[in-house]
Amino acid sequence: MTEINGSWPVMLTPFQEDGSLDLESLDRLVDWYEANGSTGLFAVCQSSEMHYLSLKERQELARRTKQRAHIPVIAAVKGCKDLSEQKEEWAAMRETGVDAIVLLTNTLSGLEGGMREFQQNLDTALSILPEDLPLGLYECPVPFKRVLADEELAYAAKTGRFRFLKDTCCDLPRILRRVSLLEGTPLRLFNANSTTLLESLQGGAAGFSGIMANFAPDLCAWLCRFWDTWPEQAKLVQNALSVSSRIEMLLYPANAKDFLVGKKILRSCYSRSCDYRALNGLERDEVSQLNGLLDFVRNQLLLQTARQEKVS
Repeated sequence: MTEINGSWPVMLTPFQEDGSLDLESLDRLVDWYEANGSTGLFAVCQSSEMHYLSLKERQELARRTKQRAHIPVIAAVKGCKDLSEQKEEWAAMRETGVDAIVLLTNTLSGLEGGMREFQQNLDTALSILPEDLPLGLYECPVPFKRVLADEELAYAAKTGRFRFLKDTCCDLPRILRRVSLLEGTPLRLFNANSTTLLESLQGGAAGFSGIMANFAPDLCAWLCRFWDTWPEQAKLVQNALSVSSRIEMLLYPANAKDFLVGKKILRSCYSRSCDYRALNGLERDEVSQLNGLLDFVRNQLLLQTARQEKVS
């Protein structure tokens, strides 16, 4: 991959009502992300319900997304206790043609593991994975969240093998410190947290890779692209995304899928990671009203930028 930045949605996995993959809806979903300004796609991640998918299904999702997309596609690989099984996982994802595979930080060291364990496991992975294959790191919260220590991140960055970090620390001072640690390396930080997004971009983060890109990919992409060109408007977008991100605490990803069913992108809000049947009228109204708020922000954005361009 060349220089990467912008908004990289954490992709949903569309299912049919019988629970099987819905590849036609997946095609529409990829098109929707692209049409709304996304610069890359993170397929096979936590939002994709990766821990509820078979290896064959994860392969199929990654391959189909890569075939459909006109922008870079990356995909995470599950961790395996047995090294031979882990090699099979890595090889299977490489065969899909994705632009990079992403390693979960919670598979490189245990919850209480330190630098030594992390370094040994990372070195093992790098000795097996092809040197010309770009890699990423993802602080996935499942089965447990393992946020990298500064020395671990610096070690990974200095190998020159990594391009993408999905940062989930949700700690702005730490994010800014990490950006400094990554200077002079090809590794770029993508913030998963909506509340700290604008300040992280101002501090040098490469972009966004979070849940709100499944509700407002256009606004996420706009903020990543124009935060320094339209600073006052950027504050408006930031505030809207931050408040709206509380929707992530509800029945996600079923509520995001239901939102996309309403847009005729998906055909079902079926989910394997949560009881999608528990989605009720009140929760649907919350998403609908959220979208109404975001539409207001979109209109204000158009009016303000048009007015400022006319004056200038």
